[in-house]
Amino acid sequence: MANKSKNRGRCTTGGSHSSSSRSASGTSSAGRVPHGFKHAKSLGQNFLNDQNVIDDIVAGSLIDEQTLVIEVGPGEGALTSELVEVAGYVIAIEPDDRLIPILRTKFALHDNFEVIHGDILKADIESIVNDAMRKHDLTRTRVVGNLPYYITTPIIIKLIESKAEFESLTVMMQKEVGDRLLAEPGTKLAGAITYAVHYRCTVDKICDVSREAFYPVPKVDSLVLRLDMRGEPAVDVADEDRFFSVASRRGFSMRRKTLLNSLQAIDDVSREDIRMALGRVNIDPSRRAETLTMEEFAELSNSIWEE
Repeated sequence: MANKSKNRGRCTTGGSHSSSSRSASGTSSAGRVPHGFKHAKSLGQNFLNDQNVIDDIVAGSLIDEQTLVIEVGPGEGALTSELVEVAGYVIAIEPDDRLIPILRTKFALHDNFEVIHGDILKADIESIVNDAMRKHDLTRTRVVGNLPYYITTPIIIKLIESKAEFESLTVMMQKEVGDRLLAEPGTKLAGAITYAVHYRCTVDKICDVSREAFYPVPKVDSLVLRLDMRGEPAVDVADEDRFFSVASRRGFSMRRKTLLNSLQAIDDVSREDIRMALGRVNIDPSRRAETLTMEEFAELSNSIWEE
């Protein structure tokens, strides 16, 4: 079951403090984004600009001197400035080549920082983590980042399915997506991403974030969540790929349709096979996907391919 913390409230009034107005010890102010920098809409660039939010992200991420931090999308380095003061080592992955020299200049005096120019969705994250853990003799890895709204779900899925053995992901995302991750499986707000995340993680809410905490100001508010990786999946399934075919890819492909209708799109499984499988686990075929608990989806996927 998800562990939902109470919102501490400090993040809800974004814009009160500009993180670019202060610099952490040893950080060069020459690394700030230059005047006239044009934010790339194609990269979903909205830079975090509220020190209260930054402080809560760092505190909520549970990082320490034994932690390797993978920062997704550092932007101009506002959050990075605090991460390098707490973490053992920080690797920032930034897709905008214009920001790479800015970040290298800004953190030139820190020997626990490096930036990689690249797309997190294409990066060989396992190799990056394994090499850094060996080189710097650290004991745990955590992800921290302000995720681009338009690719939040693919990033989360890639990271939680990674073999890099992260302990947690503390990430900012659009509130609507965050609400789905916080939702319990089997409730109205649940979606495909709910089941994918809750299968592998517990979910803790760090805080709400006003749109005014960013520049340029986006059109939506945000949430910061920490996803703690489970030692074992939430439910036992015979085949993970088949489970996700039922619980995510097919179950929610036609959200308004009944389970019987949506699941008949599964390859090599007939409508009658679906009806019989539902009957074996006592699930009404007229129910919709979002009404099923994680346990019910596990039982159903096992039943569909029962030998």
